Amino acid sequence: MDTQLEERTVGELDEQAFSAQAERHRRELHVHCYRMLGSFQDAEDAVQETFLRAWHRRETFEGRSTLRAWLYKIATNACLDLLDKRRPEPATGGEVMWLQPYPDRLLDELPAADADEPEVVAVARETIELAYVVAVQHLAPRPRAVLILRDVLGWPAKEVAELLGDSVNSVNSALQRARAGMREHLPAERQEWTGAEDDADNRELVRRFTEASVGPDLGALATMLRDDVRYSMPPYEGLIVGRDAVVADWTANGYPEMTGLRSVATSVNRQPAVGYYLWRETAGAYLPITIDVLRISGGAVTEVTIFGEEQFALLGLPERLEVDGDE
Repeated sequence: MDTQLEERTVGELDEQAFSAQAERHRRELHVHCYRMLGSFQDAEDAVQETFLRAWHRRETFEGRSTLRAWLYKIATNACLDLLDKRRPEPATGGEVMWLQPYPDRLLDELPAADADEPEVVAVARETIELAYVVAVQHLAPRPRAVLILRDVLGWPAKEVAELLGDSVNSVNSALQRARAGMREHLPAERQEWTGAEDDADNRELVRRFTEASVGPDLGALATMLRDDVRYSMPPYEGLIVGRDAVVADWTANGYPEMTGLRSVATSVNRQPAVGYYLWRETAGAYLPITIDVLRISGGAVTEVTIFGEEQFALLGLPERLEVDGDE
């Protein structure tokens, strides 16, 4: 539970005590920065900057809000400063090359939402999905911050205005622009966030997708893809849309001939994911190659986002599988 601290209390804390107070909010601040930035590593940098700024500015904490709200203000401004310096733009095809996955095992560290507020639980889950994070990256920085603070965190317009140093009217206007921008970039079935699909049928679809991938059985994979499936592979440019186009790309890149695969199931961004390993004779083991993150809607795979082997350690996946390793 967050603590309402008095100004003099924070000012009198030594660095170790202050860090202990701030650390309780690290994971939720990190997730906030990740939504803002779309990159796990950039979020790490932003949180470190947040704690550094908070320590140096602790005397400015006036006790009119909670320490948590004060840290969110600093974190949001740290993200805005980072975006102002780098200003990365999505590719012309709409893909976000700096996109990185967020492990569910770390999302599980977030404070548990009240089970009596299912809408809050659904929003927290759905707004960490890759589709949402990608759409957010197309917004200008300040409307992006307004959208996340208002629609994800549920902050009142007045508090958002105070955080950003804007008027309530400016915040409301920015929110309208941000919502309009999201409608342009979210998948059609994600215009209304209605709860993540997580039933037995979907789990069975993931199992069959994995089995066909390891097979490999490109024909079977094709039957599981929706007609308008989207496929991307950050950090490489090139968003491919449509089942035929995706299958043609996989074929052109030699996928049907790829044998000797093993898999490990995982989950990222509250979505099913599969880490694949390829047999390497020189290593005498199966070594990481890619991670497929799936979005499923209406009983079909509607999006496949593939990340490279450099993400295996972040996701807590094994660095190698021996001959008798788990699949």
